[in-house]
Amino acid sequence: QYQHDVPEKQLDEQLDFVVETAVNKVGVNVNTASAALLEHIAGLTKTTAANVVAFRDENGKFTNRTQLKKVPRLGPKAYEQAVGFLRIIDGTNPFDGTDIHPESYDVAKAILKKANAEKLSLGSPELEEALKGLNAKELKEEFGIGQETLELVLDGLLKPGRDPREEVAGPILRSDVLKMEDLQVGMELEGTVRNVVDFGAFVDIGVKQDGLVHISKLKKGFVKHPSDVVAVGDIVTVWVTELDLKKGRVGLSMIGPENK
Repeated sequence: QYQHDVPEKQLDEQLDFVVETAVNKVGVNVNTASAALLEHIAGLTKTTAANVVAFRDENGKFTNRTQLKKVPRLGPKAYEQAVGFLRIIDGTNPFDGTDIHPESYDVAKAILKKANAEKLSLGSPELEEALKGLNAKELKEEFGIGQETLELVLDGLLKPGRDPREEVAGPILRSDVLKMEDLQVGMELEGTVRNVVDFGAFVDIGVKQDGLVHISKLKKGFVKHPSDVVAVGDIVTVWVTELDLKKGRVGLSMIGPENK
């Protein structure tokens, strides 16, 4: 049932989209990320992602974001698009470990100066205290920036290594389910909706591969579109309906056995 409902190509594209959405929200550590992960970053291609890794292997770790400009075939436009998602942890510039875009570094420096906080560590309680005294409206007017840029800069200063996924209350994952082999048909689990597509919803159930709840298994009765029933981030109860270990696929249902 599962694999006949969803064409292989469509499923692969969808899984790519899930990864892409995640890495472009969270960013990646450019000194540890694989080429396969880097190619999902906005602005990078399969070739330029491989070139980033080759450059790193040849020249050692990146110590600042500017060095990325030396990567073969990574042009100015692609650099500008990708650089905000490529983090350098413990590099020469603390801003490089945040999701602040280099275009906003001057604003970030000016904000720290205004708060007399240039010597304080990013993410420290002392810095948070110092920035509390600033007026958002004044900052926007003084630096000619919008609300979104201001929020991004302040977020980068206050939560430098932030992963937005950590701030969402998670589902209660079963301690006996750590890998696909631990799953059994009929098992009841809690999971987080990671993506909603025309044919159903992908749910993270704590194993390597997200499971798919087909549109017909979201609830009893007719469903026009999965987004009418679930949204990304929802915590849902699901039942395992199908397992294909060879293909790494998990079929799920949100309709409990008692409601069938």
